[in-house]
Amino acid sequence: MRWLPILAVTLMLPLAGCATTRPASYFVEPTGPYTLDTGDLVRVTVYGDQELSNSYRVGDNGTISFPLVGQVQVRGQTTSVAANRLAGALANGYLRNPNVAVEVAQYRPFFIQGAVRTSGQFSYVPNMTVRAAISTAGGYAETANRNNVTVYRRQGNEMVRGDVDLDFPIYPGDTVVVSERWF
Repeated sequence: MRWLPILAVTLMLPLAGCATTRPASYFVEPTGPYTLDTGDLVRVTVYGDQELSNSYRVGDNGTISFPLVGQVQVRGQTTSVAANRLAGALANGYLRNPNVAVEVAQYRPFFIQGAVRTSGQFSYVPNMTVRAAISTAGGYAETANRNNVTVYRRQGNEMVRGDVDLDFPIYPGDTVVVSERWF
């Protein structure tokens, strides 16, 4: 009878390889202040100078072309840091004590693909979650695995991914991938 447990383990061992496992997850940070990047449209207000107050698109090189001072690097900066950079550039021989405010007028889009009704690029809305992104894309497709969503996000110079739940916050530039279920 001692051989029965050994036989059972020996027979069960090959079946362990058939178990499904989730893909490795990488840490995608869900919080932090919003930083500007290519595609964002920012509204710059220079108090006391209506001619400089306007909306500017962040270019591929991460800068905005601002009158008088030229290219100003804003990629990876918060709106308050961008305002300080613009004020510093304007104070360098153009305006005395400039008061500058920067706000996001239009966020860069997010992307969604996989088992949704309409894949593609969509406008980002602040405080958006994966659930809202799926709704924006028309909801799940018939073959969607409603338990497996992956978010790809650029963090610094690296693209990271994470398997997340439906209430995970997404940001502009994120790519949301809804997996298909396999019968």
